[in-house]
Amino acid sequence: MPPKDRLRVRALPSLRPVAEHRAAVAALLSRTPVESRPLAACLGLVLAEDLHARISLPPFDNSAMDGYAVLADDVADASPESPVVLPVAEDVPAGRTDSPALRPGTAHRIMTGAPVPPGADAIVQVEFTDGGVERVAVHQPKEPGAHIRRAGEDVRAGARVLGAGTRLGAAELGLAAAVGAGELPVHRPPRVLVLSTGSELVEPGKPLLHGQIYESNGVMLAAAVEQAGCSAELLRFVPDDVEEFHAALTPHLSTVDLVLTSGGVSAGAYEVVKDAFSGQGVEFVKVAMQPGMPQGAGVYRGVPVITLPGNPVSSLVSFEVFVRPALRAAAGDASPERPARRARLTEALRSAPGKRQYRRGFHDADAGTVSVVGGPGSHLLSALTTSNCLMEIDENDTELVEGTEVTVLLTR
Repeated sequence: MPPKDRLRVRALPSLRPVAEHRAAVAALLSRTPVESRPLAACLGLVLAEDLHARISLPPFDNSAMDGYAVLADDVADASPESPVVLPVAEDVPAGRTDSPALRPGTAHRIMTGAPVPPGADAIVQVEFTDGGVERVAVHQPKEPGAHIRRAGEDVRAGARVLGAGTRLGAAELGLAAAVGAGELPVHRPPRVLVLSTGSELVEPGKPLLHGQIYESNGVMLAAAVEQAGCSAELLRFVPDDVEEFHAALTPHLSTVDLVLTSGGVSAGAYEVVKDAFSGQGVEFVKVAMQPGMPQGAGVYRGVPVITLPGNPVSSLVSFEVFVRPALRAAAGDASPERPARRARLTEALRSAPGKRQYRRGFHDADAGTVSVVGGPGSHLLSALTTSNCLMEIDENDTELVEGTEVTVLLTR
């Protein structure tokens, strides 16, 4: 029988806290350069400088209705039984650039968005008239200012309308166009090489042999990169051979801001990513989280590298926790994190001690609750498609009863 000292259990290496690894990943990526792009090429990008309005919105008093510009006093006694009849002196369509003044006792037919003529102080909708062209019968009185959009009531010239760090969506681009910006200074989207390794991987759609699986992580992570507003290049089916790995990777290093891999980082015998990057500036650690414990981060030949575990759920959860916020910050986003909410569990939940757990869930915003979706297994990919959040369970919370409030990160 071996001596007693041979029976000692070797202590497990300490686990890196989630916050510490998040900081390590974030430190790898610098803010991308600023470039000027036309508005049509700015969707999803981040504004690099404050945008100030060149003009007021509206730029002039204009009609909010199709109808007739009048003096309110001239139609004060109008009613369906006793309409006020006025001669129509002018037509004022939207886009007319001269400003014919309205004389008392007359009306100008006017269209929505057209400039209110000098002298007019109200608009009568066409529905409350007989729609006349030469003379119009007005059936309803109007207060001064009725249906007139005043210059600058939305935005004053010189006002800041969008702040640096704003992610540009449809509304933001519409506002930028409305105040006269033809192009915007934006941060170039980070360029990410998504590297898919594994001799067991087969392209989806092709026949599988026993022991092979369809490659899914590359497609999934490239899509996640694009959804984060970045540019993804997918390099698939790199074999489990260190020399071939380096040869496949090298030509891309000069054109990307980040290399993102999945798989090959655990403790097995064929961990090509770990073998290729170890001693090359990339540190491999175990993070106190579930799923997604094996992680790696560092700089290889001047290019940041983040390595994620290979199980699909571990890979995507790790992307959400570590990679997405770092990419959004590098892209200039002032709010790079997913929105977080507090919600009540609809059922009891158990969590592994000493590890921060990220469980897929469905957040009901109206009820303020969150339900567990799928099991904790890191291979259970289908549950990702029916969840809309990740529940973040603290390392010290091992038994949570129904109704317990937890943090949820909204992923959809």
